[in-house]
Amino acid sequence: MTTEKYTGSAERWSHDQYADSATYLRRRAELIASGLDRGETILDLACGDGGLAAFLPGFDYRGVDLNEAMVAAARRNGVRAELGDLNEYVPPAPVAATTIFRAIYYARDRAAFFRHLASYTQRKVVFDLNPRRYDVDVVLADLAAAGFAEVTLRPFFVPQRVQLPAPAALLARSLERSGPLARAILRARFTYIVAASAPS
Repeated sequence: MTTEKYTGSAERWSHDQYADSATYLRRRAELIASGLDRGETILDLACGDGGLAAFLPGFDYRGVDLNEAMVAAARRNGVRAELGDLNEYVPPAPVAATTIFRAIYYARDRAAFFRHLASYTQRKVVFDLNPRRYDVDVVLADLAAAGFAEVTLRPFFVPQRVQLPAPAALLARSLERSGPLARAILRARFTYIVAASAPS
């Protein structure tokens, strides 16, 4: 696996990747923090420049990335970041939550990867999933096989490349909870945020 294509964009990764990076990262952070206690450790695999850390105050945020420039950028942003491959990395101690955003496709063997996460994650794993790229039922089966019994799929209607005006953003957020309509929208664009409770 190579991540060299990201080296030149590491310094401004979060700023350049999202039209409204604050909203995008804040909404992710809300879903990650739900059900966790302040002070608990959140491990962010494929953390990029660690931009998510600013939206998780009070948590022990730690990042891992395979790209050296990304790790260096995260450290300049005050993030405790390490160089590592998400398929093999093991934190020095168990963590409350593990997140993987825009990177689940880097898992060489997804079922084995979920078992690996289960070995050191105590509360939950959170990641984004494009239902047009992956068979959701197959991914849920892989999670179940790894021991993740309780899984929540939350539609996430925050565009990456377009900043919505406030009324449109409120509408998009309400549509996330619209059931069948949300699932219909997901056939065309946007992603799920998947939260899987760690095996007890």
